[in-house]
Amino acid sequence: MVTVMGMIFYLSHQPGDFVKLPQVIAVDKLLHGIAYALLAGTFLYSLQPFTHNSNRAVTGIIVTVFCLLFGISDEIHQAFIPGRFVSAWDVAADGCGALLVVGLWYRKSARKRTKNYS
Repeated sequence: MVTVMGMIFYLSHQPGDFVKLPQVIAVDKLLHGIAYALLAGTFLYSLQPFTHNSNRAVTGIIVTVFCLLFGISDEIHQAFIPGRFVSAWDVAADGCGALLVVGLWYRKSARKRTKNYS
């Protein structure tokens, strides 16, 4: 998880002209979503020993909120980097990536729970 956070910080610390993205519509939002999906996945993995059936929803909320707060802090950080700017749409893409992984995790853990009761 810390490695993914470091990777996100490193990439957001690069000047605006450092990274050349393909001229595809919303490719930067897709990359934000992937990065924060990875962050959410590694966070969920790190919490695995502490996650039980009774606290799955709370765990999902904590992971999603954490990813959103990290995304907001990353956007604030970018405000101080030449050629970079703050974007609420980037935070929205971050949240969507995290929410997608948390939703898939929650669904998978719910299936596993019902399978164990069968």
